[in-house]
Amino acid sequence: MRTHLIAAATALALGSALGLAGCGSDAGSSKGSTDSKTVTIATHDSWAMSKEVMAEFKKETGITVKIQPHGDAGELTNKLVLTKGHPLADGVFGIDNTFASRAVDEGVLARYDAKQPGSAAQFALDGDAGRYLTPIDFGDVCVNIDDTWFAKKKLAPPATFDDLADPAYKNLFVAPGATSSSPGLAFLVATIGAKGDGWKDYWHKLVDNGLKIDAGWEDAYTVDFTAGGGNGDRPIVVSYSSSPPFTVPKGADKPTTSALLDTCFRQVEYAGVLKGADNPKGAQEFIDFMLSHDFQAALPDNMYVYPVDASVALPDGWKTWAPTSPDPVEVSPADITAHRSDWLRDWRDITSR
Repeated sequence: MRTHLIAAATALALGSALGLAGCGSDAGSSKGSTDSKTVTIATHDSWAMSKEVMAEFKKETGITVKIQPHGDAGELTNKLVLTKGHPLADGVFGIDNTFASRAVDEGVLARYDAKQPGSAAQFALDGDAGRYLTPIDFGDVCVNIDDTWFAKKKLAPPATFDDLADPAYKNLFVAPGATSSSPGLAFLVATIGAKGDGWKDYWHKLVDNGLKIDAGWEDAYTVDFTAGGGNGDRPIVVSYSSSPPFTVPKGADKPTTSALLDTCFRQVEYAGVLKGADNPKGAQEFIDFMLSHDFQAALPDNMYVYPVDASVALPDGWKTWAPTSPDPVEVSPADITAHRSDWLRDWRDITSR
């Protein structure tokens, strides 16, 4: 995902590295585990899990987990490809559906058929790729708006992709960059899925309408967004459908923001065993653990994503204020892999004018 929100109501910190909350976990190892009692998992920087949950895994298996953060999903995947044949860890968590096909096609993963809840089948990769990456969580990257700001200005808020290019919203929209941010890339993919061959013309319109591009989600949301906890002046931002619950003011029961569910792209995060790992069995056991009820139930509160196990109850307020999109924009992982470089080159040309 991920691709997630890290704090409630005030300044959030998704884009920064979270450190490690897992019991018995530490970062910084440069290679996989050398004994069966330790497993090293390469992740994106937004990994977070409670000490209590991680302690369950160690209690059940006797294995200590070492978490090794490597930037966002794109940077993580690139590092795995560059170290193919000499894996830097035993397993990986956090490759998303914008990079999944590349990881599989490059041969950095070992096959593992994990036993998954039935509801996870909808997130499985097509064909043989599904035997190498196991879906763990998902989240919808969507445009968010500051409802309070629009109410005060007595301006009807946008609702669709087309609205974002309307002069009524000139200089009001901020987004993280597609070349430097996972949610930024997800938003670009959403516009491509929605606009087809017309996506470049659409982006020209966004730029002409004053779209501001930030390096990452943190700057876009916490600095430039009016409801992000800082002194931002832009009431429209690319974030997540799970963002609004964290803008509920103290003493209130309703968030000040909402997600535009017609603008969403669904990110799915996967886990896998790295080919040539020192401790592949430990990586397999940890993937199984990530599909357990307790780990799945802890995902919303720790990484602010939705569990793939539909039987897991969501936190209070999520069903009301953080619904998933009923009809997210769809672009296949294979299509993304085939065209990602061209899309990003064209996007860079458009937004750097």
